[in-house]
Amino acid sequence: MQALKRKVSLADLAQQLQLSPSTVSRALAGQKDISQTTQARVRQLAEQLSYLPNGLAASLRRGRSRTLGLVVPHLNGGFYPAVVTSVERAASAAGYHVVMCQSHEDVCREQRSISTLLAAQVDGIILSVSTTTQAETHHLEQVRQQGTPMVFFNRVPDLPQTKAVVLDDFSGAYQAVTHLIEKGCERIAHLAGHQHLTPNRNRYLGYQQALRAHGLPAPPEWVYALAAPSLAEGRAGMRHLLALAPAPDAVFSVGAYPAAGALEVAQAAGLRVPHDLALACVSDEPFTSLQQLNLTTVNQRAEPMGEAAVRLLLQALEHGPGYHPPHVVLAPELCVRASSLRAARPEAAAGPAP
Repeated sequence: MQALKRKVSLADLAQQLQLSPSTVSRALAGQKDISQTTQARVRQLAEQLSYLPNGLAASLRRGRSRTLGLVVPHLNGGFYPAVVTSVERAASAAGYHVVMCQSHEDVCREQRSISTLLAAQVDGIILSVSTTTQAETHHLEQVRQQGTPMVFFNRVPDLPQTKAVVLDDFSGAYQAVTHLIEKGCERIAHLAGHQHLTPNRNRYLGYQQALRAHGLPAPPEWVYALAAPSLAEGRAGMRHLLALAPAPDAVFSVGAYPAAGALEVAQAAGLRVPHDLALACVSDEPFTSLQQLNLTTVNQRAEPMGEAAVRLLLQALEHGPGYHPPHVVLAPELCVRASSLRAARPEAAAGPAP
């Protein structure tokens, strides 16, 4: 196999031209203390040898790499890809590049991603932690100790002085469950996510608070713990709930994929949605508005979340390590669709706001 061609360096240009590396560098930069003749010679040879300047080294000499690191748990579904697009757009508008890594819900891969980004001298890191990042937060402390600004989004570890952008998941869940109650639902089950993740925990607490505020029961058997936020787990959860006596007349799901799986099982069992079973969920995935699903959802505000994360990180870069702003909390948006639009009973009344 042919050996890879060595990259031409600034020193190679200087040696061939019999100039100092600093003269070659200044010539390439078009500085006025270098004659036009010398500049032309340097540029001609650089083009001839396909020389590419080391942009990272030049940026570091100026004190910034103009690069931001981004670590996401995965790129499944619509939420994280939308955040990535939003981060890249906002960073580019501010003159920054983005280097993205996926942890694939694995804390070890998350640790390696952080190490890679730090070695690449990124100016700051935007991160949503993996499902398996719990007590193992040494790699996150390492970022803090190195003085690299870091902003979390969506999933936030329990660490002091974190900078984060989150959705008000408690309020979103409260709004969704209250909507189901206003539509006459009385036995509302919950497909719950991993409770050590703050968004899932807050959605569960919002669900419970809405039931309490309206004087409705919340028996533990109506809460099904999903092993993963997937279609298959949604199907399994719905089968479990339909076996209860009495069965729920509504389901609030932690995510859109389990909700779609639950809908599939409910329809296969002959239930009319929303008349026999109403459905609502968090995460306004693109498929939720399809006619065959028409799921009522809580929009996670992916694009505003990405923009706010970049804005917060740039503020941290400007103000320095002592800058400790409060979390940015985005208001949720309830998108009401056919899956919950049953005829409300007259006695169904709204309760107090959370």
